[in-house]
Amino acid sequence: MWKLTLAALLAAGVAAAAEPSLVERLGFEPDARLLIVNGDDFGMNQATNTGTEKAYKGGGLTSATIMVTCPWFLQAVDFAKNHPVSAGVHTVLTSEWKYYKWGPVVGAEAAPSLVDKLGFFYEDVPAVYLNADIVQVGHEIRAQVKRALDAGLDATHIDSHMGAMQYAPGYHKLYIDIAKEFNLPCRIASREMMAQFNAEDLVDYADENGVLHCEELIMDGPKDTSMEGTEQYWKDVMSKIPAGKVTEILIHCGQMTPEMQDTTGTAARRTADAEFFALPETREWMIAQGIEPISYRELRHLQREGKPMPRVERYGWE
Repeated sequence: MWKLTLAALLAAGVAAAAEPSLVERLGFEPDARLLIVNGDDFGMNQATNTGTEKAYKGGGLTSATIMVTCPWFLQAVDFAKNHPVSAGVHTVLTSEWKYYKWGPVVGAEAAPSLVDKLGFFYEDVPAVYLNADIVQVGHEIRAQVKRALDAGLDATHIDSHMGAMQYAPGYHKLYIDIAKEFNLPCRIASREMMAQFNAEDLVDYADENGVLHCEELIMDGPKDTSMEGTEQYWKDVMSKIPAGKVTEILIHCGQMTPEMQDTTGTAARRTADAEFFALPETREWMIAQGIEPISYRELRHLQREGKPMPRVERYGWE
């Protein structure tokens, strides 16, 4: 009996070891270093759109997520429809700027627990968790994804503005459920990071439900907003991207305009990131380091089709 049990355990171990990694399932060598650079807040305002488009055209930005709650989202959708860009939905439950505000797409009357007395989303995530009805949250997030699809966006993934859908377990589970409903990949932090909050089960939940996600997530950015400081910071970060995993870097793009300066105190940071990732030399450097730039479109294709995206669709050549 003991020998049979040991043999079964060894067989299970061999089977587990033989299971292909996400990198391999995407059609790459086991030790490939895959990187998605995602531009959050696309559609927030005109300066954000200009910076995001510039970084995408330069090749360093590989994906973006659109805030459908904001006035410039239609222009962002139009850009995505007319360029082979991987664009998803930046789901929103907060409105953090002092003078530039937005609210739920279902309307304040349909989601009274999600808004302040003026009908805008709350300024920060703790206020959401203190006040929001989770059922109304679900209605609103689904409505945001549906608005993007109704506008003609070929959505490739979803993520969460200010992490509102990801810092509380009930919200995070709902977020994964919605990703599954629309058959889209979603942003999830690394297993190691989730373990720090005793939330590894949410990674397992996504995996069990076939919702694909990156395995490493880099959220921090440089303090030095000069081009020299920005370049040094991001090259140092990217040089440490692990082999055999899919990593996501999230950035915020923008342009130094009066609009952006009056909207946010992070205009300099957003402008520097957009300018750095817009440089063709940045993408060339990434490739020279053995980094393979990919987008969420590859993850969506694998999730929906069960096989890697053909190289001709990924790169435009066989």
